[in-house]
Amino acid sequence: MADHPYTHLPEGAFWSPSVAQRHMLDISGLWHAPFPIAPRDRFVTFGSCFAQHFGRALAARGFQWQDEEPPPEGLAPDTARRLGYGLFSARTGNIYTAAMLHQWVDWALGLRTPPELVWQGEGGRVHDPFRPAVEPGGFADTAELLASRRATLEAFRRSILTCNILVFTLGLTESWLDSALGVEFALCPGTLAGRFDPARHVFENRAFASVHADLTQAIEKIRAARGGKGPRVILTVSPVPLAATMSGAHVLVATSGSKAILRAVAGQVASELPRVTYFPSYEIISAPPFRGSFFEPNLRAVNRAGVDHVMTQFFAGVPDAAQGRAQEAGTDSVEALACEEEILGSFGPRG
Repeated sequence: MADHPYTHLPEGAFWSPSVAQRHMLDISGLWHAPFPIAPRDRFVTFGSCFAQHFGRALAARGFQWQDEEPPPEGLAPDTARRLGYGLFSARTGNIYTAAMLHQWVDWALGLRTPPELVWQGEGGRVHDPFRPAVEPGGFADTAELLASRRATLEAFRRSILTCNILVFTLGLTESWLDSALGVEFALCPGTLAGRFDPARHVFENRAFASVHADLTQAIEKIRAARGGKGPRVILTVSPVPLAATMSGAHVLVATSGSKAILRAVAGQVASELPRVTYFPSYEIISAPPFRGSFFEPNLRAVNRAGVDHVMTQFFAGVPDAAQGRAQEAGTDSVEALACEEEILGSFGPRG
């Protein structure tokens, strides 16, 4: 038989031997780091709720995960996590969209000024529209909230300017904007905090071009602020389905569309920008060979076995990764994640 372009491809290029004929836990070689990664590299992690796993897994395996905004001394670990400390490399809370990452980058680098906007809560307390979950009971007053936001912006700035590797997990395309101020909120006003104003608060479901532009510009602005150097970037997509959708489509269809856009953008940006790679968290959890076994019974939350398998695949692609399963604290359970599951589940329709 004559040679053809497929003749000398490795096994991983063919579905039957590398997927169909293997047990799902034996499917391997899904990712190889395209640039050097070492335990001494300074990692920072941001993004949707699934991004929280990366920071813990890196630290557990002896990699240098940077926490630029640690909790106040003496604060109990459970309380610290409830208040948004230690989840990401700064106390940003979940950054679900590329547009919101771009917004944080602009604010941290002084390219735009964040508005002194607050959401009024009960008993005179106030909530941060851009970090509504970090202080569940609200801040005492506007001055305290703005001081906290400035501290987080400075921590975020240190993170992106000093890290060697930035890990960002894309979560959503759906977003809520303030049409008067031109800013994006972390969540729809009126869900976790704030009050919805139909004359001012606008829903937008971002298309490929918008997500691509925001993600590209965010990375390029970080690098420009560092004189064109670093950081290396690892992009991934959260496998957690939408809790609710404003798109008009069924939530299952909306989830598929949203994740398709995010996955396509991540791959495209990784192919266009130097020192950017895509790691397949989404595929490892959601692809057909895994038969949905990595989801909890609600079919949204990723179970511990799924998280472990994702991180095993990640470290398998890093030559210098510490060997063996890391020992993570019991309090780092999947259920402890600050995610839109808890937020949107509190007001969405009941099944």
